[in-house]
Amino acid sequence: MKSIRRKLIATLLGAIITALLLGASAIYFTAREEAGALFDYHLRQIALSLRNPAFGAVWMPPVDADEEDFDFVIQVWDATGVRLYYSQPHVELPGFMDGGYATVETREGAWRVFAIRSRSQVIQVAQPMRVRDHMALEAALRVLLPLLLLLPVLSAAIWVLVSRGLEPLNRLARAVATRTPKALDPLPEAQAPQEARPLVRSLNDLLVRLGDALAAQQAFIADAAHELRTPIAALQLQAQLVERAETEEDRRAALDDLKAGVGRAVQQLLTLARQDPDLAAKPFEPVLLGELARQVVAEHLPLAEAKHIDLGVVATDDGLKVQGDPAALRVLVANLVENGLRYTPEGGRVDLSVWRAEGRPLLEVRDTGPGIAEADRARVFDRFYRGEATHEPGTGLGLSIVKTIADRHGARVGLENGAGGGLRVRVVFAA
Repeated sequence: MKSIRRKLIATLLGAIITALLLGASAIYFTAREEAGALFDYHLRQIALSLRNPAFGAVWMPPVDADEEDFDFVIQVWDATGVRLYYSQPHVELPGFMDGGYATVETREGAWRVFAIRSRSQVIQVAQPMRVRDHMALEAALRVLLPLLLLLPVLSAAIWVLVSRGLEPLNRLARAVATRTPKALDPLPEAQAPQEARPLVRSLNDLLVRLGDALAAQQAFIADAAHELRTPIAALQLQAQLVERAETEEDRRAALDDLKAGVGRAVQQLLTLARQDPDLAAKPFEPVLLGELARQVVAEHLPLAEAKHIDLGVVATDDGLKVQGDPAALRVLVANLVENGLRYTPEGGRVDLSVWRAEGRPLLEVRDTGPGIAEADRARVFDRFYRGEATHEPGTGLGLSIVKTIADRHGARVGLENGAGGGLRVRVVFAA
């Protein structure tokens, strides 16, 4: 595939050569017309100058080499058509004609003839058309030849000018080449030529979308790592129960719990992937909040027992429903429970409550941990943010995931430290 530079140069040179050829053709035909008019005038003047001499018997001039270079041929006829004089007997001459201008064809080519009647004679002056064509061609070549000699210089000038004109595109290409997944800064639009600015804008839009895609990918990886910590810990505990089972029935039950835990971990990853607004197209359906809270508590009981924490549902409205994505809401409740279990010391409590407040469904998770400092509450929903007073290991993603899912469901998340210590998290859904 040819480069743009070569295409432009070839196109420009082709256009110039075509223009030169057309110009040469126009010059040729113009010069031919002008030479024809001038030679027609000469034919007439020669004929007029021969009106006075009297021509008698037929007379042929001696053939001389110099006369062969004379382009004009003169013939004189009497009134009866008898030729009285002809200047070049070695040339096949045009035949008799009475008067005026005419173009006559002979075996030696075309002739331009002018005839005039004087007394009882007809004077005829003729000239070969090839003479006129030759002079017109020489005139055209004299004009065209300097331009042809300048064509190499013109080609070099076009190459330089096109190269300079394409330099902004080369700079743009180099700027694009410097962009990396860690440096997706927009390209400078003001420095680009006017014709390239739509391309720069499109590339900047592409860089923005690419940056969003990379950020979403990194966010999913971080969220996935966060979401898998608790399921993996639960799977490890369930695997230990399988090892400690003393009877076949206990072992089978432990294996069933282990398989169910693996299935929940996989489903949790799929649910997490759907939290992207571009992918969250699954229609909502009625979800029983009380039943969902009990299921999450049951899944986390092994972790609570390992830390000797009292985990349970203390109050629930079994008929309370919300419209939402069941799997996503399970992730929301699971993250709140996991946060409570992580920050509550051994021997503490994590309680879940579901009820209706002022006509709105409400889910509350209360723990007996250290709570969240007032200064940190405005930022705990930011990704990877962890309070300065926090000493428990974590990634700072749990509450960020909770906020994302709540926003998707039109819910509001509130944080409040309890009067006797601990943290109370409330998720208030739309009425």
